[in-house]
Amino acid sequence: MKVNIITLFPEMFEGVFDTSIIGRAQKNKVVEIKCHQMRQWAWNSYGAVDDKPYGGDVGMLIRVDVIDKAIKEIKNKDSHIILTSARGKKFTQEDAERLTKEKNLIIICGHYEGFDERISELVDEEVSVGDYVLTGGEIPAMMITDAVTRLLPGVLGKDESSKIESFSLPDRHIEFPQYTRPAEYNGQKVPKVLTSGDPKKIREWQKLHQGSNSNKNSKKG
Repeated sequence: MKVNIITLFPEMFEGVFDTSIIGRAQKNKVVEIKCHQMRQWAWNSYGAVDDKPYGGDVGMLIRVDVIDKAIKEIKNKDSHIILTSARGKKFTQEDAERLTKEKNLIIICGHYEGFDERISELVDEEVSVGDYVLTGGEIPAMMITDAVTRLLPGVLGKDESSKIESFSLPDRHIEFPQYTRPAEYNGQKVPKVLTSGDPKKIREWQKLHQGSNSNKNSKKG
């Protein structure tokens, strides 16, 4: 998979995608991530990508001609284009799974007051990562890229642990509480069933406690 990110601040991604799971995925050529400086498609010699909105509203909008040129230069026949947008559909684990089927993702990061409305016609979908306001679309782009990349075959290894994670379970529940040694700490004990060695009882307990609060469960057997 290739992920192309169009952004005003490509330096924000330095380090984030070079370490841990995403870094290894790139090293192993499972995914190729490239950040493009939006200003290379600026509409004037000063590197401007935005302009004042018609109607006299405050703030600046990213221009449609800038994004159109960027998309035309980067996209190919396999491209799926995402616009990070506060009004977009809320991003879920199901969306991450769906996007793993794409060969080439283009993610456009917003800034300033937003985008010229006509940019919506250039993309395949608008995505929001939550009901709150961020400075720009860079962090949402990181979140989307991370969520999708870690699901690609070969990224997490042979154990395929992503299949039993929170939101990836068949019923989309939060994953059940998990514990490790010591068996007791500050009066809080690991549930006895988890140390019983009985796979059937353990699975029943895990199913019963999906989405539960781990602090409360630590006192139960």
